[in-house]
Amino acid sequence: MLRSLVRLQSPFRNILSLSKVCPRSQNFGFASKYSTAAAERKRFYQDVSISQGEGGLYEINLDRRKLKTPGGKLFTVPNEALAIAVATEWDAQRDTLKFYTMHLTTLCNTALDNPTQRNKDQMISAALKFLETDTVCYRVDEPYGLVELQKNEWDPVLQWIENRYNVTIGSSSSILGPEIPEATKDTFRQHLNSYNFWSLTGLEYVITQLKSVVLSMGMIDRHLSVEQAVLLSRLEEEYQIQRWGNVEWAHDYDMYELRARTAAGTLFVHLSSESSSVKSKLMQD
Repeated sequence: MLRSLVRLQSPFRNILSLSKVCPRSQNFGFASKYSTAAAERKRFYQDVSISQGEGGLYEINLDRRKLKTPGGKLFTVPNEALAIAVATEWDAQRDTLKFYTMHLTTLCNTALDNPTQRNKDQMISAALKFLETDTVCYRVDEPYGLVELQKNEWDPVLQWIENRYNVTIGSSSSILGPEIPEATKDTFRQHLNSYNFWSLTGLEYVITQLKSVVLSMGMIDRHLSVEQAVLLSRLEEEYQIQRWGNVEWAHDYDMYELRARTAAGTLFVHLSSESSSVKSKLMQD
């Protein structure tokens, strides 16, 4: 049933084009909430540009005024690729700034201000809690159609991640879920510790959106596309919609919103790990 919906695509091909940032003339738990206070605001700038500041960090300029975080810090990002992505997000706003659509900016604000004052170990522990309640690990006993759908769609992803990281996860129809071995948790803890603070910020955001470490790592490792991971995270809902229909427009809106947040978070993880510069003439006057 879902096979017709989940199609192999080039990973991340539809996430966000970083090819150019033009002048105007031409949301996981805490991160989704930590944005500009106003949901919308009239656009107050014409041009968006980036510049390299102290320590090699990149800044975002709105009409040559430096962007700042909600906490009052200078808005800086670690590399040019992420700077271009954020600048693209600001330039894409039209007459009204819709801050709730600016997921990359929100994630940067979260990484810079760190409003919950957490360190890497605390972030890793929070992410791993989702492994104990992972979406793909909880199975139903009935109806038969959904049982088979979960088996056919989720088992291959579980098998992939168990082989990829040499761990045991398993699944269960018990309300308590599967018992995750401590060795599995330790393996993932060591792996997540290899990410920097910014990448962990994005990864935790993705995990929170999908309620799944398995699906999130599948995307980060480019085993799953954004579209596949989102559909797999909504498997039961998609099954019910195929069977009973859906409320017109509501389903599509929810799907697109989840795709946007998940894609932004995944892109943020990869760009936060990017060390090379983008060779171009972008942003030059």
